[in-house]
Amino acid sequence: MAKDLLLEIGLEEVPARFLRAAMNQLREKTEKWLDASRLGYEKVEVYATPRRLAVLALSVSEKQEDVSEEVKGPSRKIAQDANGEWTKAALGFARSQGVEASDFTFKEVGGVEYIYATKSLNGQEASELLPEGLKSIITSMTFPKNMRWGAYDFKFVRPIRWMVALFGEEVVPFEITDVQTGRVSRGHRFLGSETSIAKASDYVESMRAQHVLVDVKEREALILKQIRDLAESKNWNIAIKEDLLEEVVFLVETPTALFGTFEESFLNIPQEVLITSMREHQRYFPVLDAEGKLLPFFVTIRNGDNKALDVIAKGNEKVLRARLSDAKFFYEEDQKVQIKDALSKLENVVFHEELGSTGDKVRRIRQTADQIAALLNLDSEDMQDVSRAADICKFDLVTQMVYEFPELQGVMGEDYARKAGEKESVARAVFEHYQPRFAGESAPASIVGSVVSLADKIDAIVGFFGIGIIPTGSQDPYALRRQAAGIVQILLDHKLDFTLEQLFDLSISVHEQAGNLKRTAEEVRKDLHDFFELRVKKLLSDTLRYDVVDAVIAAGFGDIPAVILRGKALMEAVLTEEEFKTTVESFTRTSNLASKSDNRKVKPELFEDEAERELYEAWTTLHERQKTRTSADEEGRKNAAEAELTALSGLRQPITTFFDRVMVMAEDENVRANRLALLAAIDADLKRFADFGKLVWQ
Repeated sequence: MAKDLLLEIGLEEVPARFLRAAMNQLREKTEKWLDASRLGYEKVEVYATPRRLAVLALSVSEKQEDVSEEVKGPSRKIAQDANGEWTKAALGFARSQGVEASDFTFKEVGGVEYIYATKSLNGQEASELLPEGLKSIITSMTFPKNMRWGAYDFKFVRPIRWMVALFGEEVVPFEITDVQTGRVSRGHRFLGSETSIAKASDYVESMRAQHVLVDVKEREALILKQIRDLAESKNWNIAIKEDLLEEVVFLVETPTALFGTFEESFLNIPQEVLITSMREHQRYFPVLDAEGKLLPFFVTIRNGDNKALDVIAKGNEKVLRARLSDAKFFYEEDQKVQIKDALSKLENVVFHEELGSTGDKVRRIRQTADQIAALLNLDSEDMQDVSRAADICKFDLVTQMVYEFPELQGVMGEDYARKAGEKESVARAVFEHYQPRFAGESAPASIVGSVVSLADKIDAIVGFFGIGIIPTGSQDPYALRRQAAGIVQILLDHKLDFTLEQLFDLSISVHEQAGNLKRTAEEVRKDLHDFFELRVKKLLSDTLRYDVVDAVIAAGFGDIPAVILRGKALMEAVLTEEEFKTTVESFTRTSNLASKSDNRKVKPELFEDEAERELYEAWTTLHERQKTRTSADEEGRKNAAEAELTALSGLRQPITTFFDRVMVMAEDENVRANRLALLAAIDADLKRFADFGKLVWQ
């Protein structure tokens, strides 16, 4: 027989941002406890609203499974004496396992006999296990922030006000902070009332009758339907941001969509400001037209029914008007400040106590950006734009608008710079230099924005590495991993003829000149290499096999576009070319012997066999080709990578012939060293493409 098991924890309103993780944690702990308790179940459902966390386990066994367990004891030599009598060790083992020594069995493991005790455990009734089990699930839960209340030492996300615990129709009795479990739950704070739940399986419908939709997916689907129906009826485009939708879902128990308006005069403010104010302060969804232009409407989700929606809308309009009036004031006041005055204020804004002010950081960004622009051979106009954009890229950090809405940094900088008369390319770069802000966002579209973005991001990474702040585990307070991923994305998207190593050296030099490094440049450079290697590996692993990734990474990854193309070419060869395994085997044999070379120069006059000369000539042709600079055009570089691998593969036959006809480890020391030198030269060129020895064949 089986019954459904319900546990509901009734709480004061829980912050929406905690609820998704709390749901997942409750599911995981319940499943783990049921498994550890040997109680079978069909599946576990979890529910959450601002006032409750609940779990419903379906078809839970009424009794534990009976088990028979075999436990290994000491060896027979230790368990029995010379007369075959049980020793103290054997008798002690019997007592610890609750069995008689006469019930021992013997089994041979690795040529040694051991005694084994077989224990039969009779399953307990689930009703005996559930009180302590359910209590332990609740008390073991953890949250980002906890509360204590009353005189209790117990901590939880919010005070517990009621608990429902039912196994079928029976209450599972236990208490926490003087709150006893029962079958009475509470409905919507205003629309519902207390309700008695007859049996666990009635939970979802019992709460629905009290105006509470406990199913998170159901609430989300209803919110989306209401928003889409409203958009269709009004011919609107209602922008639904995933993180805002997630928050709203956990703010309501009975969702009802409604809309309101605001004065069109506010549309003179940049729409990003209005949208941010609506989303961040009021949790409103903005309304756009077909072209993506903001309209003077908003949509919000009420935690209640559809009665008196016009009154609710007016209240929301009044609150929003005050918010937008503040934004308008900040926006107008900010425009009265000269950019040069804002820049001077950056000297008083601490970037980091060991790395100076934000003004210091801006000067480093300018210095690094100018050098990147020079290495990229940008024309004089672009170089001037890079310098100016770098100089003013952070000026909006001291504006009132960015102080109120930090997420608008760059957005406001672009707008204010444009209004102050800066060139369009410079104003745009002020916004773009923050890109990509997060995974999935595009890299800067312009070369000016890309250069300043690279300079900004590498300055932060090198600066923090230089003072010993390096991300470990989940700790990354300065988002250095995200910034490193952004650098990789920019180099890849723009196919910049510029390597990571060059970027490291530029920034290290700038920080050295500023006296910021507390570690040696070589230590910083090594840590940067390891740090970025992980970022590039992650990028490659999205499309390539792990051994192919390891192979091309080993050949160097500083040229991001090149390593991508080498990886794709190698993957294609591994998957489609039947003879490629043989080719790799010849490369691996070459590499193994090359490791014995003392790095002498190859002397053709010491060749004794025609196979040596043929291999040398084939390698010489390949080596000269590798020196040729490939096209920076994507298709050209792709073709070049494929052509290079094809050329390398062409060495297979002369290498095979060489090994068939030549004794590499010849008695003559000079001949032997010359042959090893040839193999070492070939191996060096092979490893400029990949370490083929890392490929794994099934």
